[in-house]
Parts: sequence; structure tokens; C-alpha cells
Amino acid sequence: MWRAARLEPSHCEQMRRLRRQYGCAPLVIHVSYLVNLCSQSETVREKSVTAFRAEVERALALGAEYLVLHPGSWKGLTRESGLALAADSIGRAVDRISFDDCDFRVLIENTAGAEFSLGGSFGQVGELIERLRAIVPVGACLDTCHCHVAGYDLLSATGYEETVALIGNTIGLDAVRVWHMNDAKAARGSRLDRHEHIGQGTMGLEPFRRLLQDARFAHCSFIAETPVDEPEDDRRNVATMLRLAASSESKQAPKPVRRKR
Repeated sequence: MWRAARLEPSHCEQMRRLRRQYGCAPLVIHVSYLVNLCSQSETVREKSVTAFRAEVERALALGAEYLVLHPGSWKGLTRESGLALAADSIGRAVDRISFDDCDFRVLIENTAGAEFSLGGSFGQVGELIERLRAIVPVGACLDTCHCHVAGYDLLSATGYEETVALIGNTIGLDAVRVWHMNDAKAARGSRLDRHEHIGQGTMGLEPFRRLLQDARFAHCSFIAETPVDEPEDDRRNVATMLRLAASSESKQAPKPVRRKR
């Protein structure tokens, strides 16, 4: 629903206290899928601006480091108009919100490449980030399934290096703060966003091993966003990722893995 649930100050303080107690960091929140900041509909766009502002305010109240956003669909407009509307809408949503003295960023997530979906290419994600740098602390969240079905090669060793180079040239490796880790049910380039358990889809285990052991993404957090078909699926997917990160081939210490909630 569009209306945001109210967070009691006591609940926010409890969250902060428990995070300190258990060393849970970073806190990553995903914006509601209703939000479409580049919609051709002024009504939807205005509701999205209001909802996104509420998401930012709640994230700050909870002390979250990252707020992940799908910019939306520009259907009925041009790609350029969609980018401009998304940047303008985000600017209006965060107007007069102070980000001083907090470790917070809005992360633009790449999409599966569906027609009219803003963020279907690394170039679009990078361009939106550039437009937002002067407005809000910003970075990127990349989704492995989305990369794969959008046509990027994470499977072969050569393709992986070419994809990482492209991320660096369009988004910037330092700007990537979170990876959503999902295998894919659909084929590379299909543009079908269907998540699968790690190692059980069309991607296999090797791309996840490469990512988890890649020193260029050592600053990132990795979140399992996989299906829950059977009890303990969460535990099995996270265990698989930890095993890949800690395998004997790794050149660095295992990285933190979190389950999306």
C-alpha cells in the first residue's frame, strides 16, 4: 500500500541497540515496488515521491546504511525523459532532508532489462547516479540474475572480466555497495526476472565464486535474495555462498553474507 507504516521512536532505538549488540551491518532496506519515480502518470509519480520520502525518513530513523531503489518504468515517454523525471522526483523527495553525520546512501538497482524499465543497463544506472550525486548520497546495488538475463556475461572467465570492466567504466566499482545474489531460472539475455537457488539455475556456481572472491568488490555486502521453496532454503543458500567465499581458491577472507528480509 502507498501509506507508510509509522515507526515508533522506541522501535528505532531498539533496532539500533540490537544491531550494535549483534554486530549487524550494514542494514539494507528495499523501497516498495509500488514506487515509480519516472511514471508518465503525474498521480503515480506524486504518490511515488511522497512514498519514497517516507522510505528515506524511516531508513534514517533506523540508522540504515543503504536504501535500494528500482527507479521505475518510463513507458509512454522517452528514455531521456525517464532519466530526467527520476532524478527530479528523487530530488523533490529528499528536499530539506539532511544527510550530514550519517553513513547513508540510496542505491540504484539494475533491472532485468525489460523494455521501458529504467536501469536495464549499467549505462543507465551510471547516468542516473551521476545526475543524483549533487542531490543525495548515492551508489549502486547490482543483482546477479538481473545482470545475467539482461545479457551481461558473468559465466565465462573472459566475459566476467569484460563485465567488471564495463561496471567500472559506467557505474564505478567503488559505487557498487551491495550485490543481490540470485541464480536465474531463465537464459542469459532473456530479460525474464526469475530467481533460482544459488548454483541450481542457468548461471551455476562459478560466477558466485568469482564475485565472492573478487578483491575489487571486497567493500561490498552480498545478500541472498533466493526463493524459499522448502524449509531451510535460506540457510542452504547462505551456506553455499559462505562455502564459495571460503574455498581454498580464495585469496582473501570470507565476506559478510546477509539474507534479505
